[in-house]
Amino acid sequence: MRWSHLKRNTEPTANVADRPPGLDGLPVIGSTLSFIRNPLDFVRSIGEYGDVVRYVAFGREFVVISDPELVETVLVSRDNEFWKGEFESRLGDIVAPDGVFYAEGSDWRRQRSLLQSLFTPKRIEAYAADMVDETVRMTDGWTDGTIVNVREELSTFTLGVLTRSLFDLDLEDERADVVVRMVDALGEYVDAEMLGVRSVLPSWVPSKPERKFDRAMADLDALVESLVHEHRESEGESDDLLSLLATAEYPDGTTPSPNEVSDQLVQFLVAGHETSATALTYTCWLLANDPEMQRRLAREIETVCGDRNPRIDDLGSLTLSEAVINEAMRLYPPFPFIHRQPHESTTLGGYRIPPESTLQLPLSSVHLDDRWWRNAESFRPERWLPETEQNGNWKCDRPEYAYFPFGGGPRHCIGMRFAMTELQLSLAAMIRRIEFEPVTESLGPTWKVSLDPGPVKLRIRTRDR
Repeated sequence: MRWSHLKRNTEPTANVADRPPGLDGLPVIGSTLSFIRNPLDFVRSIGEYGDVVRYVAFGREFVVISDPELVETVLVSRDNEFWKGEFESRLGDIVAPDGVFYAEGSDWRRQRSLLQSLFTPKRIEAYAADMVDETVRMTDGWTDGTIVNVREELSTFTLGVLTRSLFDLDLEDERADVVVRMVDALGEYVDAEMLGVRSVLPSWVPSKPERKFDRAMADLDALVESLVHEHRESEGESDDLLSLLATAEYPDGTTPSPNEVSDQLVQFLVAGHETSATALTYTCWLLANDPEMQRRLAREIETVCGDRNPRIDDLGSLTLSEAVINEAMRLYPPFPFIHRQPHESTTLGGYRIPPESTLQLPLSSVHLDDRWWRNAESFRPERWLPETEQNGNWKCDRPEYAYFPFGGGPRHCIGMRFAMTELQLSLAAMIRRIEFEPVTESLGPTWKVSLDPGPVKLRIRTRDR
């Protein structure tokens, strides 16, 4: 690697007029090839040279921010100086341009205020039984000794949960096939975009994945429009998100347009389906490779739940299950990067950042930084238990944003409580009924829509109940 004006970002001699140290890369393409080969390793290697470091890829400048205090600055204390940025908003343009995830300014505030009321504890409690029911239905299909691709199974499971909670549709309903086809087509399309398929075609020629996605999205729009009409005409009450959006009103008396309703649902489908399936897959694989932790978890679940399935009011007592999930997302954050872009020239860590630069906040690096985490690359759920921190066995003085799987600040993940409820209840319902043994020996995560682990095969052992 060739670095220009290389210096440690922590040095007090940095002048606010200086640009961050940077990787020269190759002529024209910069570090694009290095990033594509292994984005996680590439960005992590950059962190060895400082907490604010720049590189060029995909024709734009990225500035990697690896200091938790600066992450907090960008996401929380000075969040009004930054927006999602051109790089991250590309996905919004593809998927759901009218949704809350990529909205800015007053549009974002209006949508966020409306949607926040749909994710209250009371609303999520109404979805909890469906989460457990879907888990039981999945595990009932697993027999003792069977080898399953848990990535595939859990993807179907989380999609089932979302289809019921968002649309009040069972996956076996033929209309749910429209949702399944859209999610599959989106994954193919985003993967193709990440691999640069678009760059080898004229701008006016749609790629095969793009055509497939457009057809699937048109079918989903038609389904949503039909369901919105049904719900607005119905006199009955329903707690699914579509029903709530269909009958919602903004303060000015207007209602969300069909396009906006569709885009909100698509964004929750993509974010909720991918992140939860990914987090659960890594969690199950890590437990399969740590039999003692899996036994400890099973004992906790038996103590709390006895001979019944877990309920939402058990969550406060399932402290080890929460710790296991937190640790899995520390090691393998479902979204490994968050991107922001300054509205105008600013400074971070004593360095000047121009408005055209894309800030890259690497969860996958910060979560593994041994400055904040002892035995950073080891699976140690006990580090999250209150008694462990009180005993001083772990780094209790680490900055808050040494761990941020759901982002932070005003734009933190709106579905965070929904996701943690789903992850904790489904894990407890699984481990109460079965245990995992490893088959897939190692993982090679790749950055696609989420931090995709690839196929993960585990052997199922049923528990005597």
